[in-house]
Amino acid sequence: MLRFENIVKTFIQGETKTRALKGVSGSVHRGETVALCGPSGSGKSTLLNICGLLDMDYQGDLFFNNQKISKDLHLSTKIRRERIGFIFQRYNLIEAMTAFENVEYPLILSSQSKSERKQKVLSILEQVGLAGHEYKRPDQLSGGQQQRVAVARALVKRPALVIADEPTANLDTETATVVIDLMRELGATTQTTFLVATHDSRMTERCHRAIYLRDGLLVSKEIEHLEPQKFQKLTSGAKHAEHQIGMV
Repeated sequence: MLRFENIVKTFIQGETKTRALKGVSGSVHRGETVALCGPSGSGKSTLLNICGLLDMDYQGDLFFNNQKISKDLHLSTKIRRERIGFIFQRYNLIEAMTAFENVEYPLILSSQSKSERKQKVLSILEQVGLAGHEYKRPDQLSGGQQQRVAVARALVKRPALVIADEPTANLDTETATVVIDLMRELGATTQTTFLVATHDSRMTERCHRAIYLRDGLLVSKEIEHLEPQKFQKLTSGAKHAEHQIGMV
């Protein structure tokens, strides 16, 4: 569903050039929930932004469903609006809006009627376990409920890909587990792919797969159901890769 080939990203500040990604290649399959792991400065947030079409200033190629993504700003914006959803660490809900209105917001620019939008919003809110909370504002909801609203907002337009940046960092273990399992279940049901940047071993061990970045290179292509102890060992002891490793 998503493939990236030989992605290179260089940041320039004055006369200093920093290569954040050094030729990274891989693929993620439809319906998978994949964790993107690595320490600060590893390049995972940079890769996440590129895959989410938030950063088009890179070298290499990005493909959705085997179609190469143009770096044209207008076309990339259209694809991002129609085919990609986003979940953030701090939820990024609009405080003045109800849960219903926050989830409806991505549909406002579409050609759907008000009744069509209402049906979709109520359906996805029910799927994430928020039936009865539709007209509460964020300050009337718990942290876990707010993140469920964020998940619903990301999925309401039935995107092919959801980009999630540290979605469980602010949640306790019980709530985090519920949110992770919800994302994985909905991803499988709707055939939506989740690509999740995380430092959280709770998140990683419940994803279908995990890949690990270090110093702008992939140092592990696939880790099935990674245990916390192995996650710590890899985080602290991984050797630098000499070349990129593609995911199966």
